[in-house]
Amino acid sequence: MERQHEPVRSAEELGSPLFVSCEESDSPQQEECTMLKKSDNYLPVPGEEKNVDVDFKTMDRDNESIPMKNLYADNGSALHPELPYFSDGRRRVDYVLAYHIEKPSSLRRQSSRFSNSNFIRRLRRSLSMRSSRAPLQPKEDPEIAAQEQRTDYHEDDKRFRREEFEENLLEMGLELEKDEGSKIPGIGFLKIHAPWNVLCREAEFMKLKMPTKKVYDVKQGSNLVEKIRLFIHKVTAPLHPKVDAYKPQTVKSLSHPFSREKQHLFDLSDRDKFFDSKNRSSIVYEILKRTRCTRAKYSMGITSLLANGVYSSAYPLHDGDVEGENAEPNDRKLLCEEWASYSVFYKYQPIGLIRKYFGEKIGLYFAWLGVYTQMLIPAAIVGVIVFLYGCATVDDNIPSMEICDPRNNITVCPLCDHACSYWKLVEACGTARASHLFDNPATVFFSIFMALWAVLFMEHWKRRQMRLNYLWDLTGFGEEEEEEHKDHNRAEYEFRVMQKTMKQEQSIPKEEKVKLTCTDRLPAYLTTLAMMGFMIAVTFVIVFGVILYRISIKAALHISTYPAARSNIRATVKTTAAIINLIIIIILDEVYAALARWLTTLEVPKTDKSFEERLIFKTFILKFVNAFTPIVYLAFFRGRLVGRPGNYLYVMGSYRMEECAHAGCLMELCIQLCITMLGKQLIQNNLFEIGIPKVKKLLRKRKSDIDSKQEEEMNKTMHRHEKDHFLGPFVGLSPEYMEMIIQFGMVTLFVASFPLAPLFALLNNIIEIRLDAKKFVTELRRPIAAKAKDIGIWYNLLRGLSKVAVIVNAFVISFTSDFIPRLVYQYTYSPDGTMHGFVNHTLSYFNVSDFQPGTDPLQPMHLGYKVEICRYKDYREPPWSSTPYELSKEFWVILAARLAFVIVFQNVVMLMSDFVDWLIPDIPKDISLQIHKEKILMVELFMKEEQGKRFAVRDNPSQDNYTTPSPANQSPPQPRSRPVSHANCY
Repeated sequence: MERQHEPVRSAEELGSPLFVSCEESDSPQQEECTMLKKSDNYLPVPGEEKNVDVDFKTMDRDNESIPMKNLYADNGSALHPELPYFSDGRRRVDYVLAYHIEKPSSLRRQSSRFSNSNFIRRLRRSLSMRSSRAPLQPKEDPEIAAQEQRTDYHEDDKRFRREEFEENLLEMGLELEKDEGSKIPGIGFLKIHAPWNVLCREAEFMKLKMPTKKVYDVKQGSNLVEKIRLFIHKVTAPLHPKVDAYKPQTVKSLSHPFSREKQHLFDLSDRDKFFDSKNRSSIVYEILKRTRCTRAKYSMGITSLLANGVYSSAYPLHDGDVEGENAEPNDRKLLCEEWASYSVFYKYQPIGLIRKYFGEKIGLYFAWLGVYTQMLIPAAIVGVIVFLYGCATVDDNIPSMEICDPRNNITVCPLCDHACSYWKLVEACGTARASHLFDNPATVFFSIFMALWAVLFMEHWKRRQMRLNYLWDLTGFGEEEEEEHKDHNRAEYEFRVMQKTMKQEQSIPKEEKVKLTCTDRLPAYLTTLAMMGFMIAVTFVIVFGVILYRISIKAALHISTYPAARSNIRATVKTTAAIINLIIIIILDEVYAALARWLTTLEVPKTDKSFEERLIFKTFILKFVNAFTPIVYLAFFRGRLVGRPGNYLYVMGSYRMEECAHAGCLMELCIQLCITMLGKQLIQNNLFEIGIPKVKKLLRKRKSDIDSKQEEEMNKTMHRHEKDHFLGPFVGLSPEYMEMIIQFGMVTLFVASFPLAPLFALLNNIIEIRLDAKKFVTELRRPIAAKAKDIGIWYNLLRGLSKVAVIVNAFVISFTSDFIPRLVYQYTYSPDGTMHGFVNHTLSYFNVSDFQPGTDPLQPMHLGYKVEICRYKDYREPPWSSTPYELSKEFWVILAARLAFVIVFQNVVMLMSDFVDWLIPDIPKDISLQIHKEKILMVELFMKEEQGKRFAVRDNPSQDNYTTPSPANQSPPQPRSRPVSHANCY
């Protein structure tokens, strides 16, 4: 393609420089700025056709930046250094690339290092080094790709690549300004500005939906429904954040994908605000991703440059400061005041403003988190009522009263071999009374309620999501956009394809496109299966180790000579074991997150979406197993694999398996859930989220050799890009979603044993929303705005958990609690239809002479008399029957009742859930009507435009094509598939 360059003009002729290299000194008058020329033609998108010649000159007006207010005084000093503009105070900084500054070697050495015969070989070797170490490259922030990467390139190599990349950015139409005299030693910045013609070109290429001049009235249902909505809005007015975006929307602009040929449809009266900062940074990022940084055959974008250390960081800028009296009003400051503050914890979130500032993907996360937190309010209220019901009826509970009655004088068999002695059942009084708080008839009702609550939550979120899709003009977003971005492969994938191509250049025809097959990925898949299985096995082994700890520490406390140690053995063992489990869970969570990322990187997914879904699935499996294995053991296995006195089950030689307390294992399950849930929320979710970013920020400051006093002085004069450099990179939403998904599992899966779980989750989430908000607004660099119409794979995980929760709670009620044995006793075996005699019915008899040698108590006279018969909790025949110690008929009757309850409970709850799902439509009626109305209005708009064209041709027969009133329409329209400069867009 023949390229034509415009002659270099002076700054006065050009209006504003396209590439300015400025080295700032103490005196603003000493700035030296050099002008670099820019090609009028733009590189095509990789993969597009390359045979279309473009031969035209860009008009002066196309290259002009949008006039803005002057930010500099007469003497050249910055009036507002925190605002993100070029040094001329006119052009906005849309993106910033940071790099390390070192003095280059001689030009002779540089030229020899980059000779044509040596270039490709060095590139291949550097890419090979990068492949073995480059970590995750999330779509949200390309800097993550370089976090654990060693920069092996020579500084001359990096400078050469930067220069070439920046020349290509100029050819793509971007305007650049260098700042190598910043207040951060050793760091240079490349500020990037997208002029109007580039914004228009890329918006059309990306199919950005922009508001047109056509507006219409928004009606939310019938007149009665609208009146109710307005009344509710007035009543809840104190809960609304003070932002305009939250006001009820009465009119809405009709949106349409931007087109340069149809500029007259859009309101371009204020070009400065037509593309907001979110859209501008997204457009620049798309250009950075696809711009070539090497003359080799394969295109390598900004993620490759970051991973190889050519640039140290890349980020869009925040709108301005959030602190200080002189801080200019901006969306960031408004978010800090009305959202990222603990003083407004009772208010709704400004979801519209969050979406405007951070993009749809982050907006949907906080909208989902807000809906989840709101739905926890009724669940927490009902859970507290269930708990209070248990407290109120504890003195009326006949089984616990029988256990606490010393007149029963029931002697129980030892809890461990040899070291433990016989004990009285009355000693379990405290545990029995506490168990009733969580194991009472209201628990069954609460389990059914929570199953229906999960369905209502999912339905409510679907409707809320559809409403947001309509308000944010995402109703048509989806398949078309995914097809458009299919060629945006990850740099890792492109490198592997390049390696494969180099190996098979002789055997593969040039026409055939090379790609990675399942055979190429087979070693990675086998490694993933092996490592996942191994780490799950490690989790089981660790849980088994905690079981051995409980068994051994219980025996040690029983033979201890300290009265304090023997006073409350059960509580000590339960609590310490739960804390150990919590510490292990927190440690393994971090290990599993890194392991899942490494395994996903080995598989070399093709796209960012594929990478994200695979990473989420692996991380969820590992973290779910890690968090719930101890809980599953306590709920379903402890006390089931024990044996009986005289024939206990032993593991590891002499370790006797644990028994449940006489009131059941539900109390221990509750303790484990409580400590795990509270510990994860307080330590892992909140403390780590506050502490780790602050530590990282402190380390970054120490690396920059700036002390606190210097920082405070510099902060007053720092530019926006320098301040944002000290903030942490955005690592994606997966960690935020993951902690909420695990919490959702804690709330729903074992809620039958812990009715206070929704309350603790609610209190945590109230803090979590403001904590995440503060982190996003003040602690992290501004993420690249990403579009999304739903929460993706997370919805499927939530739906799966809600289905599994029904089955799990059915088994918890049936097998873990004493609910079914009590019902069977009351209606089958009770002589008077009450619960009197239930405890005696659940205890079997054992003749102490049948103990195995070496397992009988060391102190058989511990109670003051000789014990001949002791009792243990099980349904077995007495020693004097014809089949001693065999399972009794009562056992099989209760087992049948347990299984029947599981089947009935599961089917009834599932049926009720499906009925609720069917009853509530996924799309609100008013939204479906508005979407239909939008389609009709869009057809009318284009029909009107066609009529205008026909009238124009009839009035002026010599005019073949309809043109807009703009005089710039004289140039022919460009092919839409090629991101080239368009003279029609100015």
